[in-house]
Amino acid sequence: MEQYYDALENQDAQQREERLFRALAGQIVHAKARTAYFGEHLHDVAPADVRDRTALARLPITRKSELITLQPAALPFAGMVAVPTGELARIFQSPGPIYDPEGKRPDWWRFARALFAAGFRRGDIVHNSFSYHLTPAGAMLESAAHALGCAVIPAGVGNTELQARAAADLAADGYTGTPSFLKTMLEKAHEMGLDCRRLTKACVSGEALPPSLRAALNDLGVAVRQCYGTADLGLIAYESPALDGMIIDEHVIVEIVRPGTGDPVPEGEVGELVVTTLTPEYPLIRFATGDLSAILPGRSPCGRTNARIKGWMGRADQATKVKGMFVHPQQVAELIRRHPEIRRARLVVERDGEADVMTLHCEAEGAGEALQSSLVETVQAVLKLKGRVAFAAAGILPNDGKVIDDRRTVP
Repeated sequence: MEQYYDALENQDAQQREERLFRALAGQIVHAKARTAYFGEHLHDVAPADVRDRTALARLPITRKSELITLQPAALPFAGMVAVPTGELARIFQSPGPIYDPEGKRPDWWRFARALFAAGFRRGDIVHNSFSYHLTPAGAMLESAAHALGCAVIPAGVGNTELQARAAADLAADGYTGTPSFLKTMLEKAHEMGLDCRRLTKACVSGEALPPSLRAALNDLGVAVRQCYGTADLGLIAYESPALDGMIIDEHVIVEIVRPGTGDPVPEGEVGELVVTTLTPEYPLIRFATGDLSAILPGRSPCGRTNARIKGWMGRADQATKVKGMFVHPQQVAELIRRHPEIRRARLVVERDGEADVMTLHCEAEGAGEALQSSLVETVQAVLKLKGRVAFAAAGILPNDGKVIDDRRTVP
């Protein structure tokens, strides 16, 4: 079996840096000329001067969290997309809402590299349980599977019994989706007496993969690899068979900066992940994801020579990701706005076994079953995720300005 997706993966590190920064100079020229936002944002930047990471660190940051306010002022993409909207392949709406473009080139999000490292090959049948509705995860992994020459079962989310039946009947070789749903689906298949023994590999994302869950899936016969990306940037990093950190994609430049600044931190120190992409249609330059991570020392034992990150280590702001969907403080504010009875509220995210669980803790007038039922419906409507509601006595919730409390531990 081939070891690498392409020759870039074991390229000399210095050659990689030179390649990336030659491409970056052209990307800055392109972004300034073709987008209103970067034309203004990088107005005083001379592209030819951005030759290395020291020069890159002098450029201004654009924060993902800012898109929620920037986009409504210049719909749909805040002047950051370099092609006419009608020439895109798809337009997605992520929570916030944030609108995300997809170009027409094959494997536009670049996830084929991650699937290859996870063992997917031409002729495989891929069971894709990422969402196909408005958000891009389903399309990301489907386009990657097609680029490798795989067939795809577009399963989407929910309908566990139907998904288990399809994976068994169609002899799926691999799975893409969240790891917790893979475990749920395989357990349902076993309960139904279905044969899913062909499903031996998975490329998962969207939520944490604690060692206990990886071990449980391995016991079920599935070798699991993680990938990490966003709706804005596509693939950022991925696991290889070495299972030693996440290797950075070959078409992005990753920096780890001190949260709230654009200043790079020393190797190994935890900070906010900032990514510059070479995607021509959406030329995001120094895009702060709001995610925390750290650069690992050395190189992967698998032979790939690019730098590695530790993976997702939490959020630099209060936004968090639940079951593959971002939840923003602005959405919690909308929940409160719709229910004047609420005096104070805090959304708590925890782990229940291997699953993410959200609970809206409220201090509210008229607390009772009727309000609880109404709030559960509003949580589903605003956050696009199911959640619980718990009432607290007046003065119990801390008066510290925090509206999202992510209590999940990072493995």
